[in-house]
Amino acid sequence: MKMWKNILWMTGIFLGVYFLPLDSVRFNAALYEALALTKWYAREHVLLCLVPAFFIAGAITVFVSQASVLKYFGAKANKMLSYGVASVSGTILAVCSCTVLPIFTGIYKRGAGLGPAIAFLYSGPAINVLAIILTARILGWELGLARVIGAVAFSVVIGLLMHFIFLKEERERHAGEGFALPQEEQAGRSLFRTALHFASMIAVLIFANWAKPQTGDQGLWVVIYNLKWWLTAISLASLIVMTAFWFKRGEVKAWGSSAWDFALQILPLLLGGVLVSGFLLGRAGHEGIIPSQWITHLVGGNSFFANFFASVVAAFMYFATLTEVPILQGLIGAGMGKGPALALLLAGPALSLPSMLVIRSVIGSKKTAVYVSLVVIMATFCGMLFGAIAGH
Repeated sequence: MKMWKNILWMTGIFLGVYFLPLDSVRFNAALYEALALTKWYAREHVLLCLVPAFFIAGAITVFVSQASVLKYFGAKANKMLSYGVASVSGTILAVCSCTVLPIFTGIYKRGAGLGPAIAFLYSGPAINVLAIILTARILGWELGLARVIGAVAFSVVIGLLMHFIFLKEERERHAGEGFALPQEEQAGRSLFRTALHFASMIAVLIFANWAKPQTGDQGLWVVIYNLKWWLTAISLASLIVMTAFWFKRGEVKAWGSSAWDFALQILPLLLGGVLVSGFLLGRAGHEGIIPSQWITHLVGGNSFFANFFASVVAAFMYFATLTEVPILQGLIGAGMGKGPALALLLAGPALSLPSMLVIRSVIGSKKTAVYVSLVVIMATFCGMLFGAIAGH
């Protein structure tokens, strides 16, 4: 059987190379888009987004006691507390669907229940407060309000559904891995110091990625943007000082090793997924192998198909933080319906092909398929409901 699989793989690769359409302008343009998107991702997201996220995930594994994770996110934790905290986490972490993955992986491997972990995974990029403000300001308050209500509700409902669907497996997982309650605090370090250490890491992640304000903006957003590198430097300096004085050398070494393990596990899958996503759908304002006119024509009106198609395309396309708003602005101008627009906002920022590959490596193919299906189905019907209320 293995020999036949190898023969099929070799035959498929040979035929693919043999019939490679190198004379096709669209194919060559799609290859360029794949490489261009991957280059942009490496420049804009790896150093400023993923590296801080890897260190946060590593710190969760090394510095946060398993008892603390189980207390707030474990299978026996208070459901209102665990899902409540997870569902609004995106208002603190202004991250994209890929940046949230190392943190999700860290809390899940530390013993968090599947439901709260999935709620956190969805809400991290979906309830980005900056993106919601931008949505309301550019696309209208109706879409902005619908997005925040839908995203919070989605994170809780999808988390609960995942919990109940895989309840038996979750019980076996927690029983089989022996998630005992270890010592609540790390010896010699208070909870306040640990929390302050994490706050400095989160501050680095937030300020380093603070989005450029729109023309005419005023107020706190503009002030923070003008001071973003000073605030990032202060946060980073505080992190270094706290690490040097509050943590032992062995702990710091274990932290670095854990962050490196997350990078080795996640980064290759993300870059490969971004490459494929760029080839298929291109970058914002540029086409991949799939013509953008096809997508635009298929998301007009408020039919089931239009909403479903918008949800599916959004689920596989990669949206960097805040980029979904200008993309959607262009699609609406080209005739996209309000319902499909909301469906895209609810499915797109929380999912992408790169993130699916990583999620699969953490929770397995079956759970990943169910999670993606739930997001797409719920986004489809929420889009249809919103389109019916707001008008086409």
